[in-house]
Amino acid sequence: MVVFTTPVSWRQTHCEKAEFLVRDVTEHPLNVRIQTIHVCIHQHQHMVPGNDTQNSGFLLQGLSVEPELQPFIFGMFLSMYLITLFGNLLIILAVSLDSHLHTPMYFFISNLSFVDICFTTTTILKMLINIQIQSRVISYGGCITQMYFYMLFAALDDFLLTVMACDRFLAICRPLHYTVIMNPWLCGLLVLVCWITSALLSLLESLLVLQLSFCTDLEIPHFFCEIKQVVLLACCDTLLNDMIMYFTAVLLGGGPLAGILYSYSKIVFSIRGISSPQGKYKAFSTCVSHLLVVFLYYCSSLGVSLSSAATHSSHSSATASVMYTVVTPMLNPFTYSLRNKDIKRALKGFIQMVVEKRKIILSLKTCP
Repeated sequence: MVVFTTPVSWRQTHCEKAEFLVRDVTEHPLNVRIQTIHVCIHQHQHMVPGNDTQNSGFLLQGLSVEPELQPFIFGMFLSMYLITLFGNLLIILAVSLDSHLHTPMYFFISNLSFVDICFTTTTILKMLINIQIQSRVISYGGCITQMYFYMLFAALDDFLLTVMACDRFLAICRPLHYTVIMNPWLCGLLVLVCWITSALLSLLESLLVLQLSFCTDLEIPHFFCEIKQVVLLACCDTLLNDMIMYFTAVLLGGGPLAGILYSYSKIVFSIRGISSPQGKYKAFSTCVSHLLVVFLYYCSSLGVSLSSAATHSSHSSATASVMYTVVTPMLNPFTYSLRNKDIKRALKGFIQMVVEKRKIILSLKTCP
């Protein structure tokens, strides 16, 4: 008669080795000897190697699993996505076609609009497709790709807002040297550095996730592959991933925010030194749109962090993250256009040009 007791040790590999105490009662009741038993766990163990995960993929729970809410969610997010897409495209077209807007400030605004389009497309498009085809599956490669581009464009947003704050600092505090310092070559270089830095940080985190093995529970309680939620599904040590995530969060949150606060502290002191009220208003009005965008971006990001920490609910965090992944990019075109006379003039001219061309085409079609 053989009796198995609690395992002495458990080493996690693809084919686990477990040591059991085997009690041979028939030969000698007190004779205890240790045998090594190799247990293969390809089907029955909770651990799933990376290759199996690559074949099966993940399940995105989305904002709600209720079937009756899916049409409403689809319609709402499709509307917000289209507003974001066309609003930011109009900003890019207005800046590109109007020679008066070929300045460093509008160059950065057009780049921010492009990043916002990519950012929203990365997070929302897959969710809209899944709702339409009634599927929650995202492939392993698709999840890693979405995670990479999400982090890339989120970091780019952060860096571009910092560069724009520095641009406003130079324009107001160093007006005589502004055109010399902020030349086209330097503007292009700053944007390139933002892209390279963001790409490297995103690549580092994505490569670390590729080294993880995942459990059989592959449901992500989010509407996109958010890195923190994906790492939580891992069945191995994630200390290095956690350290890199916290380091990146501090780098992207603390560094750029410190630069923005420093720039605007200098701007405030410079504006206070302007004697005329008209001069103060003109200087401050060039910063209002950027300040509103910074406020929306950081407040929504902080709100997601606080919501996640307070409730410990992944669904609450997913709902809160809608603010900075969808709402903020959607509001940015309105923020820059409604309070900016140059943008409004350029958009008006662009719309008039389109209308006139349409009239000419229609008149040519009606001619015999």
